[in-house]
Amino acid sequence: MTTFWLEQAVLPTGFASAVRVREEAGTIQAVLPGAPGGADDVRLPGVTFPGFANAHSHAFHRALRGTTHDGGGSFWTWRHAMYALAHRLTPEGYGALATAVFAEMVLAGFTLVGEFHYVHRRPDGTAYPEPTAMADAVLAAAAEAGIRVTLLDTVYLHGGLDTAGRRVPLAPAQHRFADPDLATWAARHRRLTPGPLARIGTAAHSVRAVDPAALAQLPDLLPRDEPVHAHVSEQPAENAQVAAAYGRTPLAVLADAGVVTDRFTAVHATHLTGHDVELLAGAAATVCICPTTEADLADGIGPVRRLADRHVALALGTDQHARIDPFEELQRLEADQRLASGQRGRLTPAALLEAGTRGGYRSLGWPGGVIAAGAPCDLVAVSTASPRTAGARLDQVHLAASAADVTDVVVGGERVVSGGRHRLGDVGALLADAIAAVSEEPR
Repeated sequence: MTTFWLEQAVLPTGFASAVRVREEAGTIQAVLPGAPGGADDVRLPGVTFPGFANAHSHAFHRALRGTTHDGGGSFWTWRHAMYALAHRLTPEGYGALATAVFAEMVLAGFTLVGEFHYVHRRPDGTAYPEPTAMADAVLAAAAEAGIRVTLLDTVYLHGGLDTAGRRVPLAPAQHRFADPDLATWAARHRRLTPGPLARIGTAAHSVRAVDPAALAQLPDLLPRDEPVHAHVSEQPAENAQVAAAYGRTPLAVLADAGVVTDRFTAVHATHLTGHDVELLAGAAATVCICPTTEADLADGIGPVRRLADRHVALALGTDQHARIDPFEELQRLEADQRLASGQRGRLTPAALLEAGTRGGYRSLGWPGGVIAAGAPCDLVAVSTASPRTAGARLDQVHLAASAADVTDVVVGGERVVSGGRHRLGDVGALLADAIAAVSEEPR
């Protein structure tokens, strides 16, 4: 059992001072505001937030940061660099890279990640001797880095759709993502093993990569409490292809297949129709916005205000990791809505914090994102005296802070970051070594 003493804290009732948090077995047992600190308490300075959730991650994409900005193009051309990188991954190399990326996340204040995992097989499309080798490497990396994880094991069956809506075969670079059929995916999925800080979820990569017949079978293959995610309407071309193939939007295809429920999260959801928004609201589903990625790939700005007006829960993700910073994601979420509308204050500071914390935990199938008894003991302490946060009101610190202001991070009651340093040491060096290793063809 550990007791933490928080100088300031964000509680469900608002901000409080001198808060003692008693933890046992990774779960908060009691929260006592206005309490003097004890001699053995672990003291967290500044203001402590509940853990931030990164609800959409492709860890290996981090190796592309700062390497793709000189060629112009779009999401569709960027994919070529992503495919080339994916081809070079091995379980060992991916494990080292994911460990470093997850450590960067924790250092930035993320305590939970949803890893949308689709690199399943060898580059030629054959299975590894241990079919879950790549997923096991990702789960081990999360444990090593000290982050809570939901592994979103991804169904990927087809190469996509053409402009006439015809299904296209897998490109050579896609063979390691795809299974020959849904039964093969399900057999491997059942072999995945959760852990104390790890849960298993499911993703349908997209309606382009999973046909309606397979989508309709998916709900019956899953445990009732398993979260389900899918890329939805990230690009106008995607919507046009799906409309040509099925006469509906991607979300409508998913809804007709029975996938859109209260455990479903639509990732990106940038180019939704009004009917799509109503489908999400009616199902009590979640939308995960990835603002820095959507800006980096020139995807567009989604209808966030309309979703909020219909009480659709929001979560945030860093996706391809152009940045890894929970504060930048929620700040950009609001900034993009201001740019699109010409109005300030599109989402309240409280709503933005909710999206960055509790919304992501809900999306990934965990309780938490809140400092309260019964919640996971996931805490993020942020300096209130940095060049960025000095003078900020407590209820708006998260709109001024950056990842550089995180001083301490607790995950499951364990202090993973202390005084701005991750327990693994120099995270920059870990990243540099891991990225260098996957920048060369495996021997």
